[in-house]
Amino acid sequence: MVLAGTVGKDHSLIRRLRTLTFGLLTPFYFIRAGSFVSVPALIAAPLVFTALFFAKMLSKVIPLYPTVKAFDYQKEEGLYFTLMMSTGLTFGTISALFGLNHGVITQAQYSYLVATVIGSAVIPTVIANAWFMPRHLLATKAEEKSTLAQAGGEEAN
Repeated sequence: MVLAGTVGKDHSLIRRLRTLTFGLLTPFYFIRAGSFVSVPALIAAPLVFTALFFAKMLSKVIPLYPTVKAFDYQKEEGLYFTLMMSTGLTFGTISALFGLNHGVITQAQYSYLVATVIGSAVIPTVIANAWFMPRHLLATKAEEKSTLAQAGGEEAN
């Protein structure tokens, strides 16, 4: 608290502290959240996972796609952005862990929910990057070299 005024003025330091904090603490949270998942429960009822996965994806994609289209993205770009925005990894695992810790859901239900949340983050990302990546927005090798050369020249000054 004594250093709050001094540290608060240095935006670069604040950014570094945030990066360090999230980079250090986030893996521990996801390891802890994942340790409560029951793999036997998932294997015993794969249709539960499948039903939850498709329900979540449909409830995310149906409102997102028209919203993305409203911003005049082309078909592949629209699908790419829709799939990339349809994840909810952090909030989904936090709310499931809260439910488990407070006895609202069982461990099997927690396992289905977390598997669904992870699946709904990973599967659409893989699909989006494999088939709908807007490649025309990616920098070419020549542009990357030019940008790196300019950044190197600015640092030397």
